Amino acid sequence: MDKIVISHPLYRPGMEALEGKAELIVPNDGDSDRIIDVLRDADAFILRIGKIDRKAIEQCDKLKVITRPGVGYDNVDVEAATERGIPVVICPAANARAVAEHTVSLLFACSKDTVRSVEETRKGNFNIRNAYAAVDIIGKKIVLLGFGHIGKLVAEMCTGLSMKVGVYDPYVPRETVEPMGYSYYDKLEDALADGDYISLHMPSLPSTRGMIGKEQFAAMKPTAFFLNAARGDVVDEPAMVEALKNGVIAGAGLDVLVEEPMPGDHPLMSMPNVTITPHMAAQTQETTAKLVTMAAEGTLAVLRGEKWPHVANPEVYNHPKWADR
Repeated sequence: MDKIVISHPLYRPGMEALEGKAELIVPNDGDSDRIIDVLRDADAFILRIGKIDRKAIEQCDKLKVITRPGVGYDNVDVEAATERGIPVVICPAANARAVAEHTVSLLFACSKDTVRSVEETRKGNFNIRNAYAAVDIIGKKIVLLGFGHIGKLVAEMCTGLSMKVGVYDPYVPRETVEPMGYSYYDKLEDALADGDYISLHMPSLPSTRGMIGKEQFAAMKPTAFFLNAARGDVVDEPAMVEALKNGVIAGAGLDVLVEEPMPGDHPLMSMPNVTITPHMAAQTQETTAKLVTMAAEGTLAVLRGEKWPHVANPEVYNHPKWADR
């Protein structure tokens, strides 16, 4: 029977989809350095939180598939996996609606000063209402940095809220965006300067990591809110801390940081103008059930020798291991 290592337990439907079909090992740790002894004997690795790097992949001769129950795969060395004929299974677009909804919830939380107001009200400070920190969103502009599945959904939701929408995405042409009634920006600086809300929807890639830094925050309006439910390392965190501390921008709604789980002593944790959640945008009951079931099905399909279509590295099927399948 195949052995599947699952970094952390999957939501119940995913575990049920795997039970009885393989031996399941759950170390409650996804760091390949710490669980390498377990990984060396694994046929599959389902990675929720953690990473698997080249050093580990090259030690795992039995490994046939690596699965990410989500769309992001920056914590997997895809190049090393491809070299060894290992498909990296992902779940594209399955979480788009949930992440878009969470982004809009962060927008509301920032706009209405929700978190601070709840905390102060629970302390008995009814007069927090007189801070007049909340703002209206009608007529305000949200600028989307990235216009994939999630960005498009956020645009639709914000349009329904009577907001204006702008788009910056070097991979999406103006001709696609403007007929939708949205503004289009050729330059990032122009996009940042025009938004009342800047919402990040770009993946973590060598070309995007750290792309939002001191200069970019300085280009934003002092009344602007920055939203990020994408990837933490696209942002220069120390620069964001300084921008929030010094009033360069009004506030931020964040679902991701560079280090996760997020350390409790991170400077952002104590800032009253920051709403922060624990990378939970896709963790709704409905979406998680869909994600983990898709992840389980993809893992088992590859273990059966099938060419599962939803992989981060489709070129892997050119590897000699897949020549006769």
